[in-house]
Amino acid sequence: MSNYDWQKSSYSGTSANCIDVAADDGTIKLRESDSPDTIVTTTPEKLRAFILGIKAGEFDHFVNDATDIAPDTASPEHPSGAQTG
Repeated sequence: MSNYDWQKSSYSGTSANCIDVAADDGTIKLRESDSPDTIVTTTPEKLRAFILGIKAGEFDHFVNDATDIAPDTASPEHPSGAQTG
């Protein structure tokens, strides 16, 4: 296990399911507190672009698509219930 100085948001409180962040030699490390051995490495620029995309709603369709399709809505055209579009 690495010895990074992990930080989590004060908004997380005592919650166990949150993202930990650490900076190391020009990169940003991210991990989920529930899976601390899995670490994603990115750059500050890419993380900034990702966060701005989230705030701008660029990924909302992923959430909307998942909640709009119930498992029991399978059709001959979409046997798994998954639809594209």
